[in-house]
Amino acid sequence: MAFALKDTLSFIRKLTPLKLYNAAAVLASYYLTRLWQKPVVWGMPFTISFEPTTACNLRCPECPSGLRAFTRPTGNLKADFFRSTLDQIADRLMYLIFYFQGEPYINPAFLDMVSYAHKRKIYTITSTNGHFLNVENAEKTVKSGLDRLIISVDGTTQDTYEQYRIGGQLSQVLEGAKNMVEAKKKLKSSTPHLVFQFLVVRPNEHQIGEIYRLAREIGVDEVKLKSAQVYDYAEGNALIPTLDKYARYRMLPNGSWDVKHTLVNACWKMWHSCVITWDGMVVPCCFDKDASHRLGDTKEESFKQIWKGAAYQNFRQKLLLGRKEIDICTNCTEGCNVFF
Repeated sequence: MAFALKDTLSFIRKLTPLKLYNAAAVLASYYLTRLWQKPVVWGMPFTISFEPTTACNLRCPECPSGLRAFTRPTGNLKADFFRSTLDQIADRLMYLIFYFQGEPYINPAFLDMVSYAHKRKIYTITSTNGHFLNVENAEKTVKSGLDRLIISVDGTTQDTYEQYRIGGQLSQVLEGAKNMVEAKKKLKSSTPHLVFQFLVVRPNEHQIGEIYRLAREIGVDEVKLKSAQVYDYAEGNALIPTLDKYARYRMLPNGSWDVKHTLVNACWKMWHSCVITWDGMVVPCCFDKDASHRLGDTKEESFKQIWKGAAYQNFRQKLLLGRKEIDICTNCTEGCNVFF
């Protein structure tokens, strides 16, 4: 509880009247959109994801980075481009997520960009597979001012872990987590808030209790269990958990499978957040992994022009008419029923 309190305070300290006003405007416009059934957009997004890189050292089976399955180019986010884009929206941002696809620590300028966002008083988050958290990088991470570090630990034994994190070494990940705990102690820092994220799939569901024990032993602040998105689910999939509460899918009477949550013809994410790829493309959300729904290019237009432009408004309107018509929305259980 003390650790969660420190994390909450870290976020609250970065709030300003302008950020709160903007968030209220965004929320109000979303409610009006739901009421009038046409997109009303006030304010700017208060959460943005920047993609540090599309490269990854692992080959996870449900990840385009891991499968090397992108049709879009592979590359690293450039620090000068990041700074110029962030400067357009920093005064309204509450959260900045340094993650979309790929492994952030592969980008050599990653922690410099975190430091810049920290100086702009923005709460920063990243997600890593944990293979680059040596002693030096752990200390650099703490010094960067990163607020939250999510470490993917999808198994508590190597045999289970490598069934999903193909090419990964659990011992290296756990050593990296220990390095982070020690770096925080050495530098007398309460940040980053350390999270073990456990992607619950059938091969590892029996180890849920064990991941909590492991986190306590190492000194990690929090454990988060995450349900897995799979692409080929219609005929069932060996990754779908048998524990229903952790599964996004359900078996139908005819033996086929479907997403078990109701899809609402609206999405909160289209009002409060978006994703910017390493090469400057603005896409709707983290489900558009191959950036197939490009709503603008920040190298050609300002972010505000894109956010309130025709392409974005047309996408929002399409959602209101029927999200089942949008490919990335049919396998989504996030952001559907927020506030409603």
